[in-house]
Amino acid sequence: MNNTLKSEAVRDAVKTIQLIGIGPGDDQYLTLQAIHAMQQAAVFFLLEKAGRGKEALVNRRREMLARFAGERDYRIVVVPSPPRTMTASGYQEGVREWHQQKRTLFANLIDNQLHPGEHGAFLIWGDPSLYDQTVSLIAEQVATAPETLKLEMIPGITSVQALTAKHCIPLNRVGENIAIVPGRYAETCDLDAIDNAVVMLDYNASFQRFQGQDFDLYWAGDLGGADETLLAGPLDDICATVLETKAALRARKGWLMDIYLLRKRRGKVES
Repeated sequence: MNNTLKSEAVRDAVKTIQLIGIGPGDDQYLTLQAIHAMQQAAVFFLLEKAGRGKEALVNRRREMLARFAGERDYRIVVVPSPPRTMTASGYQEGVREWHQQKRTLFANLIDNQLHPGEHGAFLIWGDPSLYDQTVSLIAEQVATAPETLKLEMIPGITSVQALTAKHCIPLNRVGENIAIVPGRYAETCDLDAIDNAVVMLDYNASFQRFQGQDFDLYWAGDLGGADETLLAGPLDDICATVLETKAALRARKGWLMDIYLLRKRRGKVES
């Protein structure tokens, strides 16, 4: 077999997994690269989360595919996403068990639903590198079989970018650090450790802890979605309004994805 035929045989045997960042909800956040990748994939894997109203996340992905994936034959595989639950051993052990369930799920999808030579895609909310472990879990599998599996990651507009754009503020301030943290960190961290922090998916509204500490809050709920809501101002002044808004959105929809920037108020900083 000559080198050309050999390279074609190798290419035809490889399964390519694409992690496509689709932004925080609005079609206009899709990049041209993401649209091109969607037009290549033969199969799309959609993970459906349990809970009232969560089917909207899968439906939104279906709408994007109908609009951008092209008029061609492609397959959509919808599977339940393993729920994350607390264990007797604590939070970290619960996360490890959850990740193992997802590893098994991804392996089964790749083995049974993706054919050699095909591209299979996961449509990742926001960007695959931020607040999502799919890339780490699938990269582990690719590393075990690099001759038959290939991983491609298409970056997307993050909710962090969208948040600052909507509020017309810079992410950073001159000479200061910026942290991106989960809600769990904001619940317990030292209040003096925060100058500028983006907090993601803070179910327990941990910003309440920072009242009386001279912080500004830039908050968004359902960013990029039909129910997008923005609130901003001194934390002490708007805290109650944000809490009421969070509760109303969650009661209506059954769930809520929110994000906010906590910023310690300083004297004017020249850029």
